[in-house]
Order: sequence, then structure tokens, then C-alpha cells
Amino acid sequence: MLVLSRKAGESVLVGDDIEVTILEIRGDVVRVGIAAPRSVSVQRSELIAQVSDSNRAAASPSANAVASLAAALRKP
Repeated sequence: MLVLSRKAGESVLVGDDIEVTILEIRGDVVRVGIAAPRSVSVQRSELIAQVSDSNRAAASPSANAVASLAAALRKP
């Protein structure tokens, strides 16, 4: 991991076509702007983790649901 110190208004280039700019620093909150081509997906990591957790929960039925389905399938 590369660790840099930047001031408001300063930028970092990632590759040839992605620019990360520090827009504002207010207390412990930093506003960051990211300029990237539309072909590059830019997502917040905590949002990706939340969606992944939600998908995993939705794909994992409860034990009661599995038991009910198994009982229904056993009936002639």
C-alpha cells in the first residue's frame, strides 16, 4: 500500500487516466474527488461489503425454511 500526505487541492494520478483529488479536509472528514473513465468502476468498499453480506443472507435460507421445504417434498 502506498501512503501519501496530500493537502486540499492536491491530486494523485493512478495509471494514465485516473486522478484522485483531495477536495476538502474538515476535521476528521476528507472529501475526495475521483476522475476516471466510464469504463472504470469506482465504488465505496463499505457499500460493496454491505451488498455482498445482503446477497449472502438472501441466498442462505433459514433452518425453518429448509425444514418446511423438506417436509413438503416428502409428502406424496
